[in-house]
Amino acid sequence: MKILTTIAEAQLRQRSKPGVLVPTMGALHKAHLELIRVAREHAGKDGEVAVSIFVNPLQFEPGSDYERYPRPEKADEDFCRDASVDLLFRPSVEEMYIDDRSTFVEETSLSSVLEGKSRPGHFPGVGTVVAKLFNVLAPDVAVFGEKDFQQVAIIHRMVRELNFKIDIVAVPTVREEDGLACSSRNQYLSAEERKQATVLRKALLKGAEMTRGGETSTTRVVSAVREIIGQAPLARIDYVGLVDAGNLQPIEVIGPNSLLALAVFFGKTRLIDNILLA
Repeated sequence: MKILTTIAEAQLRQRSKPGVLVPTMGALHKAHLELIRVAREHAGKDGEVAVSIFVNPLQFEPGSDYERYPRPEKADEDFCRDASVDLLFRPSVEEMYIDDRSTFVEETSLSSVLEGKSRPGHFPGVGTVVAKLFNVLAPDVAVFGEKDFQQVAIIHRMVRELNFKIDIVAVPTVREEDGLACSSRNQYLSAEERKQATVLRKALLKGAEMTRGGETSTTRVVSAVREIIGQAPLARIDYVGLVDAGNLQPIEVIGPNSLLALAVFFGKTRLIDNILLA
């Protein structure tokens, strides 16, 4: 496995085709392993699977967990090597961003709701770093997880509108045995917070059950989901939203291609999850 830390090295490298990128912020876990597995399927045995690890300061809002975000470099390196990754790209902040930077990549429609509404500045940070990674590593395919459904939708839009010749592959959310979506932030949770966090999957499944039973009222489904989450004493809801999965705009009546998404705090730890409904 090659380990590169500079943009110049990455852009000068010779590689086999196709090249598949898995962008991450590190603290790798079994969900990342699934992304890497899918990447290898698309790259083939002779292609290049690249993993980038970069904790991107631009996508962290003031007062968030940027400073304490886990950065287990040796463990992540071993993880990638064991997963047969071909290239690990691990640049510093100084390498990725010049001091007088003033250019951002911002999508303005899909990012106006859910995470974008709760975290102003988050998606311009995501769009900027992903565009830079695409330019630096020049993949043919990039693989992302559907836990960040809105992020995947925005990256699809960015690729389409900025004419990147890159296919975006979305991988279904990987979960722990008790249903909690895998996340690097799960390690922040106390034992009791971790136990109560399983209510998120329970709440999403309740919403899906209601729609399968014929419920079409967004208000009633959201109310039921919030009620279930409220059964966890340590949970503090940021948002519960129902949107059209195609354009991410809020809906009043649940129909085909509806997305139920939520963000909930347990202590200082903010977790997100989602489910596609009817």
